[in-house]
Amino acid sequence: MSRPRIVVVGGGFAGFHALRTLEKLLPADAAELVLVNPSDYLLYSPLLPDVSAGVVEPRHIAVSLRQRLRRTRVVLGSATDVDHAARTVTVRTTDDGGATEQVVTLAYDRLVLVPGSITRQFDIPGVAERAHGVKTLVEAQFLRDHLLRQLDRADALPAGPEHDAERRARMTVVAVGAGYTGTEIVAQLQYWLGTIAARWSTVRPEDIRWVLIDLAESVLPELGPELGEKALGALKRRGIDVRLGVTVKEAREGETELTDGSTIPSRTLVWGAGVAASPLVQTLDLPLQKGRLVVRPDLSVPGAEGVFAGGDAAAVPDLTQEGTPLTPPTAQHAQRQGTALGRNVAASLGHGTAKDYRHHDLGLVADLGGRDAIAKPLGIRLSGPLAKLVARGYHLYALPSMANRVRVGTDWLLAALLPAQSVEVTRIRPDQALVSTAQQSQAHLRG
Repeated sequence: MSRPRIVVVGGGFAGFHALRTLEKLLPADAAELVLVNPSDYLLYSPLLPDVSAGVVEPRHIAVSLRQRLRRTRVVLGSATDVDHAARTVTVRTTDDGGATEQVVTLAYDRLVLVPGSITRQFDIPGVAERAHGVKTLVEAQFLRDHLLRQLDRADALPAGPEHDAERRARMTVVAVGAGYTGTEIVAQLQYWLGTIAARWSTVRPEDIRWVLIDLAESVLPELGPELGEKALGALKRRGIDVRLGVTVKEAREGETELTDGSTIPSRTLVWGAGVAASPLVQTLDLPLQKGRLVVRPDLSVPGAEGVFAGGDAAAVPDLTQEGTPLTPPTAQHAQRQGTALGRNVAASLGHGTAKDYRHHDLGLVADLGGRDAIAKPLGIRLSGPLAKLVARGYHLYALPSMANRVRVGTDWLLAALLPAQSVEVTRIRPDQALVSTAQQSQAHLRG
């Protein structure tokens, strides 16, 4: 008899740790393990701001799936359809840099849906065509080189008042989202550019303007009001213009109009306004809650036999909280839900015992560049250098590869000892770094 096949859709934190657990719990002949993912690596996304700021090399936060998952067959592509009756997954694979597409149908006995999330976008004129997220390596590297390019072009402009408006626009960055991602990326990029701006002939660090906006009334609401105020104070001390209770009304060529009626001349719009579940979940004809797949406490999907889900794309009930809210879409929960998924899928095949998902939140950390950081480990509020130490220690602990830990730790050490780098090497086109392109949000939709 052939072995049962377990197909995992998504190689992020949840999918990676689900397969690691399955490889540990299942004998080699107990099941065939297949992973469907657009890339051959797990991206440790919490360190993307470090990549944009040139502190960490891009490949050092990319954990090889084939190296870490020795018994798993990796299929590079995006799932576009699931047939629950036939128990099949349709996968669109890409070859030759995306020029050639092939469609593959995979039968499954167990299906684990962990396609993750994409940057949340709204139907705001001009945003889809001009805003850039920071959720993939392509986006992080593009943003770094784009900012260097703006300084180059501002520096090359002839002297004279007729060029002042363009110079200001090129040296102004508008970022949307004062949550975890937006705050970290603005803080780290501001610190980095501040250390290298004097290398240009006519550009001074104080000429670079940073505007961080959000509809919310606080910065880093995930960490509570006290730490949010400390983060806000640190940003303002460094000259970052933080505007709360406002968002983008329209993004036009060379300027961004806000909902308060003001217009900011800028050639850079960074979009970090939260996340939404992968578009794949909208095509599955399964119950959704707040745009995420409904799952039982054991992470099985009601109405779909043999199907499990977790991570950012699943509405996982938090059994540790009063009222049972949904777990937040964080790497911390996705990683532990992946472990729970692996355990419960193995149990469904007769290996071990299934358990409901429970995890007490360990808190969040935010690196604000330089000596500034905010952390709340196990409810303890920290800021400054001690929070920085906690933040970096947590990231090294959470990276699921010793080789990557050594490389990232070495990057941090070198960044502390050597001058910051200011070279542009990737040359990624702006259209390649748009949210819909870089995050392949359209690839999951039925064609």
